[in-house]
Amino acid sequence: MRKKYFTSNQLYNFLIENEIIDAHGIINFKLKGTSINIGTTDSVGITLQSWLGKFMYENNIYFREAKNTQVFPDYKLSPKDDKHLLEVKAFNYNSSPNFDIANFNSYCDSLIEKPYNLDADYLIFGYTMNNSKVTIKNIWLKKIWQISGKSQKWPLRVQVKRGMIYNIRPVKWYSTHPNSTDPFNNKREFIDAIYQTLLKYSQTKETYKHWKEKFIKNYTS
Repeated sequence: MRKKYFTSNQLYNFLIENEIIDAHGIINFKLKGTSINIGTTDSVGITLQSWLGKFMYENNIYFREAKNTQVFPDYKLSPKDDKHLLEVKAFNYNSSPNFDIANFNSYCDSLIEKPYNLDADYLIFGYTMNNSKVTIKNIWLKKIWQISGKSQKWPLRVQVKRGMIYNIRPVKWYSTHPNSTDPFNNKREFIDAIYQTLLKYSQTKETYKHWKEKFIKNYTS
């Protein structure tokens, strides 16, 4: 049977049509005849990512995935390497989003080599967990600048440990609270925030001072 080629938007709509919201699942592990239900949130993200791959396979939707699960993106929905890139993220809906969008240095470097990564889509699952029962409360399809924003200290909200930047972290993009940090309005604001963070960060301000210029040249070429 011929594979169906879906864009990220079509996949998102297909999930909605299949009533993914409020759907329930159980995380279970079985070894040597002994089975256990997993009730910790640590495993939910990778489980949902793997489930999505099986869901696409069973519905005859074309996709490719990297053998190394740490390689960006999680799925490619096109035979072309620079089109329809899809990252899968998940977070506990009872808390604010706390997942890592991307490793900061690696993402900055990747945008020079593969500037089309900027336009990847992020499919985000908001879930609740009761013992081993996972319930999907909402899903979103976003661009990276639609889930990123600034922080009080940095032009881009990042995870910092002992003065070192590790990961890009999301803002609560769906919040209606007046004191919530808004996401960026467009990709230009996001790129400016990355560049200003690179210039402010002591470990990158010299070696990355021409980063924005290089990115724009590669992105528009």
